[in-house]
Amino acid sequence: MSAQYPVIPVAGATLVRAFASLVAMVSYWLKAIARARRHRREANALAGLDRRMLADIGITRSDVSDAFSEPFWEDPTALLRERALERRWGRALMREEAAKGFSRPATNRPSQQTI
Repeated sequence: MSAQYPVIPVAGATLVRAFASLVAMVSYWLKAIARARRHRREANALAGLDRRMLADIGITRSDVSDAFSEPFWEDPTALLRERALERRWGRALMREEAAKGFSRPATNRPSQQTI
């Protein structure tokens, strides 16, 4: 006697897994598109702010236009965040340098050396 295994359930399971993979992939892309649209709406709200409000956040009008020049699937708010952090770190470094400069004694005389 030979063992006979049913072929249909094995093939059916493979089809179910393939279909589940396809559904997962489509779901991932739909979520990615929804996320990209949400980020664009958030960046568009920033585009409506005036220059002073953007300066309070740490970005400029050109930063906003650069963010919108990115492809649709790129997050424009990520570029705006990077630019704001760069400026914030730059200002912090400048303050630190200025604090170091003011703590040194200010003398205009050249140092006196004995020979």
